[in-house]
Amino acid sequence: MRRFLAFSEAALSEAGVTSQQYQALLVIKVAPQSQIMVRQLAEEMLIQHNGAVQLVDRLEAAGLALRIPSIADKRSVLVGLTDHGESVLNGLARRHLGAMLENEPLLVESLARLRELSQTG
Repeated sequence: MRRFLAFSEAALSEAGVTSQQYQALLVIKVAPQSQIMVRQLAEEMLIQHNGAVQLVDRLEAAGLALRIPSIADKRSVLVGLTDHGESVLNGLARRHLGAMLENEPLLVESLARLRELSQTG
């Protein structure tokens, strides 16, 4: 697990995004129409609303996301990915999936050990 986390941090650093930003990009991508309200983003990421607002500010400043006025609710703003955000996310997701598959035997072994410990503990 530590090997994968070290890989992840290096990959994210190389791409110029933080772990939290990557997680936010993933949340936005899987939302309906790849757009999400800031309130929903905060809920999905288990962070406070004002933290989500600041996170979206940083994503916008990096050119990864943009705010979109909601057609359905004029008081709401949606967050979507820019083309650059899509590109960064796709590249990182591909690299992360490859690393997970590469480390699959170790991950399976670690999970089996955890199961054993939980059953004997």
